Amino acid sequence: MISRQDFIFTIGYDGPAAVVDGQAKRRYGSLSAAELAEKGLFRPAYSAAVYSQDPKDMEAVISAYNRLAGTAYTPGNLPDRLLGVFRMEDIKRVIII
Repeated sequence: MISRQDFIFTIGYDGPAAVVDGQAKRRYGSLSAAELAEKGLFRPAYSAAVYSQDPKDMEAVISAYNRLAGTAYTPGNLPDRLLGVFRMEDIKRVIII
């Protein structure tokens, strides 16, 4: 299983390897989903909420997104593809760039 920080800052995949933004991971890796969302880092914030599986995290991220984007998404209808988040269980390794 991939670590929380690696999952949050995954920017793509190279086969079974997750490609991780090392600089963002170091700078923002300790922030909560809500803190990431308040900074406007919606992809990492959404990834953090997906990883935690906590409905409160998801609500905080979606609320912040709706406020800034002028949308009306709910936790059940925000598509993963909108923010480019994929739930990959078979990650064999991590490549940090």
